[in-house]
Amino acid sequence: MALAIFDLDNTLIAGDSDHAWGEYLLEKGIVDSEHYRLQNDKFYLDYQEGNLDIYEYLNFSLAPLAKHEKNQLEAWRADFFESRIRPIILDKGRALIRKHREQGDIPLIITATNRFVTQPIADELGIEHLIAVELEEDHTGYTGKPSGTPSYKDGKITRLNEWLDAQNLSMQKAHFYSDSHNDLPLLKLVDHPIAVDPDDTLRDYSETHDWPILSLRD
Repeated sequence: MALAIFDLDNTLIAGDSDHAWGEYLLEKGIVDSEHYRLQNDKFYLDYQEGNLDIYEYLNFSLAPLAKHEKNQLEAWRADFFESRIRPIILDKGRALIRKHREQGDIPLIITATNRFVTQPIADELGIEHLIAVELEEDHTGYTGKPSGTPSYKDGKITRLNEWLDAQNLSMQKAHFYSDSHNDLPLLKLVDHPIAVDPDDTLRDYSETHDWPILSLRD
């Protein structure tokens, strides 16, 4: 029994759920500033280039959650999932998860996107274990701030180690599937790193180090 660790955005789904959520908020008029669109796109570009200030981004992306009640947020999220996320869940990703389960492995998603956006996706994929950016809450609901270490770059290692300790598990023989060079810190630690539809930087690194490269896209 080993871990089968999956990045989420652009790995198991054909898109970025965090950026798509921002686009959804704009299109529904939940946020109405052109500045929001420009910032959302800028942060996504920063992520792609490996220059993202994760705390600055989270202060931006989580802010709308503090302005609305949970019931309303969850209704929007349900519509977002059905309209924007379900259509981009990759069938080959589902098959890969199923293959690992049949081998007795434990599937785990680890993502730099927050739990509010990603929990329904993990549920749809039947993956019980999800490491995501956690949300701070108080008696009124979400505060718009993260809680704990963000699961981004080296933070994924920190959060995974915390989870492993809690589960009394190890990374021995673990697989990790990711599309992004931002995940190189964790990819370098696992026994079986696999690049999935990788960005150019991760592709170059994978080819240089003889890592497997696969596509889950049709």
